[in-house]
Amino acid sequence: MKKKRYFGRFTVFLLCAVFAVLFLLPTVLTFTNSFMSEQELKSNYGVIFDSLQGGYSSEKVNLKFIPDKVTFSQYITGLFKSPDYLIKFWNSVLLVLPIVIFQVAVASVAAYSFTRWRGRIRSGIFFFYVILMLMPYQVTLVPNFLVSKWLGILNTRWAVILPGIFAPFSVFLLTKFMRRIPYSLIESAKVDGAGEWQIFTRICLPQCRSALYSIAILVFIDYWNMVEQPLILLQDADSQPLSVFLSSINSGEIGLAFAMATIYMIPPLLLFLHGEEYLVEGIANSGSVKG
Repeated sequence: MKKKRYFGRFTVFLLCAVFAVLFLLPTVLTFTNSFMSEQELKSNYGVIFDSLQGGYSSEKVNLKFIPDKVTFSQYITGLFKSPDYLIKFWNSVLLVLPIVIFQVAVASVAAYSFTRWRGRIRSGIFFFYVILMLMPYQVTLVPNFLVSKWLGILNTRWAVILPGIFAPFSVFLLTKFMRRIPYSLIESAKVDGAGEWQIFTRICLPQCRSALYSIAILVFIDYWNMVEQPLILLQDADSQPLSVFLSSINSGEIGLAFAMATIYMIPPLLLFLHGEEYLVEGIANSGSVKG
């Protein structure tokens, strides 16, 4: 029995290790290739760009993780010689940060309302939130485009920020988490004379710290990588984030694309590493609650 148990654990560990390597392979490849010269990139990945204008002429693809000669020319070009990349990077920051901050704030108030409010109407509205959460961005892009045009905010940051602020995912996740708070704790606070605002700010929010952190991380990663919304709602290329701009880099700047993609991965990676424990705890506790 012990041998079977150890064999099962080893098999599971081996499968997890294989999937982890496969998952990390594109990230590692992007990071290491960002230090390769253009000539080395041409010889390794030329066949991929044969069909593009000005493509390369290599006969096969050679996945290479260690560059023959380390160069920082792509980073120098992207950070100092071509300000367009930094402008696009800050466009991403100016779009994502307001969405994260205000979406968490709106979700906190809405989730507290769903938790404290009892009745069939609440269940119906919450079910409507779940339906909206299941809809992909592509389904709501056309309505968002029409509403933004009607409001006169099309081709402005508000066309992307406003729909992001009122996204239903954070409300759903935080509502499930707030229902973990013992009702007796809220009743005790009411007996002591606490009002709804005091219960919300001094009891519910401190209890939901891990959930708030995990929601902020998930929302940041989601909107940091968005492409469809700014591509449709921001017709002016100068206002679009770096995630859209990276797809427009031509085949002669593959090294630059690798370098800027590496820089673009740094903020969500640092945020995830800093709040990994909160993220795991928040999702686990939210998913374990019924109702």
